[in-house]
Amino acid sequence: MAEEKKLVEQITSQEKDFAKWYTDVCLKAELCSYSGVKGFVVIRPYGWAIWENVMNNVDARLKNMGVTNVAMPVLIPEHLLVKEKEHVEGFAPECAWVTCGGDDILEDRLAVRPTSETVFCDYWREVVKSYRDLPQLLCQWGSVVRWEKETRPFLRTREFFWHEGHTLHATPEESLKFTLDILYMYEDFIQSDVAIPVIKGKKTDKERFAGAQATYTVESIMRDGKSLQSGTSHDFGNNFAKAFDIKYLDKNNKLVYATETSWAISSRIIGALIMVHGDDRGLKVPPHIAPIQVRVVPIRMKDENNVKAASDLYDRIKKAGIKADIDLTDKTPGYKFAECEMKGIPIRLEIGPKDIESKKCVLVRRDTGDKIEVSLDNIEREIKELLEKIQKNMFETAKKFLDSHIDTATTKEELVTKMNKKTRFIKAMHCGDEACEEAFKDETGISSRCIPFEQEHISDKCVVCGKPAKYELIWGKSY
Repeated sequence: MAEEKKLVEQITSQEKDFAKWYTDVCLKAELCSYSGVKGFVVIRPYGWAIWENVMNNVDARLKNMGVTNVAMPVLIPEHLLVKEKEHVEGFAPECAWVTCGGDDILEDRLAVRPTSETVFCDYWREVVKSYRDLPQLLCQWGSVVRWEKETRPFLRTREFFWHEGHTLHATPEESLKFTLDILYMYEDFIQSDVAIPVIKGKKTDKERFAGAQATYTVESIMRDGKSLQSGTSHDFGNNFAKAFDIKYLDKNNKLVYATETSWAISSRIIGALIMVHGDDRGLKVPPHIAPIQVRVVPIRMKDENNVKAASDLYDRIKKAGIKADIDLTDKTPGYKFAECEMKGIPIRLEIGPKDIESKKCVLVRRDTGDKIEVSLDNIEREIKELLEKIQKNMFETAKKFLDSHIDTATTKEELVTKMNKKTRFIKAMHCGDEACEEAFKDETGISSRCIPFEQEHISDKCVVCGKPAKYELIWGKSY
């Protein structure tokens, strides 16, 4: 037990210092480690395994929507990047540039991709000629580089991993529909598999993606009350098509501009997972994306019968399609238990000599800590049912937290006072003036998160300036 206590003591409590707790969990749960380049991290095998499960799940959903994977160059010529003015202005401060190749100075410097709209457009300009070439539903998985000033593992690193989807359509109606279809898919994935409740809506003009006609988002809330943008989908209309001259012959043999979308979920979803579900003992990983759903722990490693029984049980569980492993190290049981908790493994299966005699074992839930004695005869079914209960409970727990951290305000003073008292989402009305929104953010650090799809009429006046209100906004402090 002393070793178990020592392992847990390596994590700062959430109440004492949430930011330090988060970093402790990232490092101690072996999700990542720092590299020799500031702002770049090594995603360790366990962290990458979680990201692989995210990738596999989302990739399968995208393929069901007709999306095909592709790979685009990692370097983007500056002359391409500057074609869409608003887009380049939005990303210029974060670009990393390659200015020489070997000993040769480059005439046209190359940006290490911060995003790939421009290279997709350059590709489509060459290959799309007719309405028969549409739609183009493409996605690439990889990393991008943005030179962030302040960094934090998974949440904001200078290199991060994602999929970036890019699609080209014949009409504005088609591109808008696909933009929203992707948003609804993100909502379902994040809620069903990452067990994080979200609020979906449209970004204000101030907060929309550079170069987009409209940006849609799913927003989630962390344990410290701050919000995290967990996935975005952008409708570009024909902004990029006009900049890159992407035209096609329609059915009437008329040359018209195509319309475009772009969308992404990144490795910051792992940061969301940590901050929504984790506690002072470490991670809690939802079973649907857990690399290890069950860890088998034999209680007496010196007892050959105990080790064999545990190993046989492990083989049975794996054959049933459950993601399992077994701890056959010489660490103490207490340390092994603490390690399971640190990594957030949904179920710890304990089996000792007495359990073997009675043909039972103990299943320990990471989400609640409950210990359940079950028969070995039906162990596969028991585990599968318990995993689904854990998945459901983790979402319901997070949903209760979200619901308890949503408030309303009708005046600027009320909004600021409530936010300063407890960080949360606050519903309030707004006039729609970008300057009003920007001034309020600069003054208070409180930003608009989205215009929620499900609108409420809270008052007639803008919460900031008092002018007639146009719509309800969700306000918050964000990562």
